[in-house]
Amino acid sequence: MKQIVSTDRAPAAIGPYAQAVATGGLLFTSGQLPIDPATGAFPEGIAAQTRQSLLNVKAILAEANVGMDRVIKTTVFLNDMNDFAAMNEVYATFFGEGGFPARSAVEVARLPKDALVEIEVIAMLG
Repeated sequence: MKQIVSTDRAPAAIGPYAQAVATGGLLFTSGQLPIDPATGAFPEGIAAQTRQSLLNVKAILAEANVGMDRVIKTTVFLNDMNDFAAMNEVYATFFGEGGFPARSAVEVARLPKDALVEIEVIAMLG
């Protein structure tokens, strides 16, 4: 059985998908764009957009009573791989405790709403 996880502390889905789904002891988030849920806008620059994407992930995890230390896998989609180092600096501040999760980082041709970054995670429940 699956459970849909949703919170107003992260941006609402902009299509026919859930913010996250919990099943089999795991939580799978949809890719989180750097949309500020309070304003609906993107911050400027890769560092600020990475931070906002991860704050959105963190809010969804919190709704499921899961901390960032329970994240086991992330996928980072970058509009430009030249932003990798700047993204990495911010990313590291969210995953310092409990060890870093496994991760893939890929450059894509384009992201929704022309974002610079989108991040999805898989986390352990409980």
